[in-house]
Amino acid sequence: MSRISVPESPAPSTGIRLRPYHWLTAVPTVILLGGIPFVNRVHPMILGLPLLIAWILLWVVVTSGVMGVLLYLDRAHARDGDGR
Repeated sequence: MSRISVPESPAPSTGIRLRPYHWLTAVPTVILLGGIPFVNRVHPMILGLPLLIAWILLWVVVTSGVMGVLLYLDRAHARDGDGR
C-alpha cells in the first residue's frame, strides 16, 4: 500500500501583526480577576448592587473601552500603510 506524502509548507500568514499595545487586552482581565479577593463582600452597595457585582460590571465596561481603543489604533496603523 502506498503512502501519500504531503509537502511541508509554512503555516499560512493571516496578515496580523501583534504590536506592543495589544498587551492592553490583558490589563482588564488581570485586574478583574486579581481584584476579586479584595472586593468579595456584600457591603458597600453601589447603585443597589453588591460590591463584587459592581466591580465585575465596571470591568466589563472598561474592557469594551479598551477594545475600542485597540480597534482605533489598529485602523490608524492600517491607514498609514502599516496594516500587515
